Amino acid sequence: MSSEDYLKDISEIKNLMNKSTRFISLSGLSGILAGIYALIGAFYAYYIVTNYSYGTLLLDGWVFRTILLTMALVLIASVGTAIYLTTQKAKKNNDKIWDATTKRLLLNFLTPLVAGGIYVLIILSQHRYGQTGGLMLLFYGLALVNASKYTIGDIKYLGYTEIVLGLLASYYVGYGFWFWVIGFGFMHIIYGIIMYIKHDRK
Repeated sequence: MSSEDYLKDISEIKNLMNKSTRFISLSGLSGILAGIYALIGAFYAYYIVTNYSYGTLLLDGWVFRTILLTMALVLIASVGTAIYLTTQKAKKNNDKIWDATTKRLLLNFLTPLVAGGIYVLIILSQHRYGQTGGLMLLFYGLALVNASKYTIGDIKYLGYTEIVLGLLASYYVGYGFWFWVIGFGFMHIIYGIIMYIKHDRK
């Protein structure tokens, strides 16, 4: 066998090992769309707060309920899009959708994310709105870094970016909304484009 044949065999073995230990069917396009959904939801919420809150944001007020509903719709649309596009990509590549690797990925991703979500709800119940944007970014970033061991490794860089943005949002409390927009909106779009070019476009 020539050296090229050996290199080809090594590459195939490496790909098989990656498929058995990492979920590599994440769609870059889903990241782009999630960022777009986040921007639409964020600026709709900004419009509502600016024009109808009159300087207050009561937990039992319709403005706050509208913001929560908007965030829920953004989350549902993002998750639904990710599941659909990732499933389509996995079928195209003949990869398994649900196996031990997927379970480990979800467990490592959801543990810090669910804990963070519960903590944010506690903060909101105490009427401390200023820290919520920073906390969302922090816990989301930790979830991405934690899950990166079981999927495309580049996702950890998005996680590190979200953590930095979360810390900045926690320090510059008055600008938490804009850091949230950057983290969940623009960074998702940028990351999605990079992943689409790197992994999806063939």
